[in-house]
Amino acid sequence: MSTLVPRGVVVQHPAIRDDIGDLTTRRPLPGPRLLQLDPFLFLNHHGPQVYPAHNRGLPFGPHPHRGFETVTFILEGSLAHADSADHQSVIHAGGVQWMTAGSGIVHAEISPPEFLRDGGPLEILQLWINLPARLKMSEPRYTGLQRESIPTIAPATGVELNLIAGEFEGHCGPIESLTEVFMSTLTLAAGAEVELPVPAGRQIFLYVVDGEVAVAGSVVKPQHLIELDDAGDGVALAASGRTRLLFGHADPIDEPVISHGPFVMNTREEIVAAIDDYQAGRFGGLA
Repeated sequence: MSTLVPRGVVVQHPAIRDDIGDLTTRRPLPGPRLLQLDPFLFLNHHGPQVYPAHNRGLPFGPHPHRGFETVTFILEGSLAHADSADHQSVIHAGGVQWMTAGSGIVHAEISPPEFLRDGGPLEILQLWINLPARLKMSEPRYTGLQRESIPTIAPATGVELNLIAGEFEGHCGPIESLTEVFMSTLTLAAGAEVELPVPAGRQIFLYVVDGEVAVAGSVVKPQHLIELDDAGDGVALAASGRTRLLFGHADPIDEPVISHGPFVMNTREEIVAAIDDYQAGRFGGLA
């Protein structure tokens, strides 16, 4: 019998529709009632949608970042990455891209030639995770993981946990996070139940991609970010229909957050410096 005390639901934050051209986009964070979930800053949910053959693909050409990390989950389709630190990859469905922007990087996230030619289903999540002041000027780095490089664990019948970063039941995720972030994707079959441990004091990130699930007995909605209280040491899930979720947790940073577009720093002076460095070409270039 489990001894975990599940955390309760405080607020369900809907993903607000905010399309980017012909790319279906919803965003639960930041939202009208939640600016951040320290250290989690931003989540875009692109799709699900089906692109026709001979399409224009994703619109995310070269652009800069500084001061945080991006984690991109390719649920359907494929995504090509290139950056000014000479990293390149094409990641397919089930894979993940983890990029530390750190001191500054220019990258592009576009559809590979095969997708432009043939089209097909596409669904992608991108999460921004803040870095503390001591790590904001870290050297940029990037890891692209295909589905087969991500361990799958079955913590309960009908439950699959894809472990991206952190430790779970003696397993270690392939990403070594600078700030010991735990990150996973979860799939629950209809009727599945599971309790997942979360250390005291950690901030939980729980986003329902789709499906029908209750959290600590409270029925929650798909395409909602679920804000939980801090009174327990676990998350209790019970699915009445097949459900997919993004589940992570991390230590809060508890520092000032000043953001300006693709830059997230601690002071306005640091934002001005980031803009100046980018405009002066100090982030490097990307053709």
